[in-house]
Amino acid sequence: MAKGYWIGHVDVSDPEGYREYQAANAVAFRKYGGRFLVRAGASETPEGATRSRHVIIEFENYANARACYMSPEYVAAMEKRKGRSLIDLVIVEGYDGPQPAD
Repeated sequence: MAKGYWIGHVDVSDPEGYREYQAANAVAFRKYGGRFLVRAGASETPEGATRSRHVIIEFENYANARACYMSPEYVAAMEKRKGRSLIDLVIVEGYDGPQPAD
């Protein structure tokens, strides 16, 4: 079964306040098995427009990724993010099929 992912692009306007959101979202991520693959770090944008920070969170499957976002725990965390950041978030099902030959 293919994994599920959150792909987020974020601009943080209040870093200190944003830490409250990060502490609160950990509750939902633990409950639904979210695991950070990318959490800020160096990046570049060779094409298109993007935000200053990038996050990829892996879940066991797409259903868990969706359930986490809609959970009461994450809804409460989102309240702490309001006014402190702008985010573009995609929840996507991973690909578990054939890969190009080497």
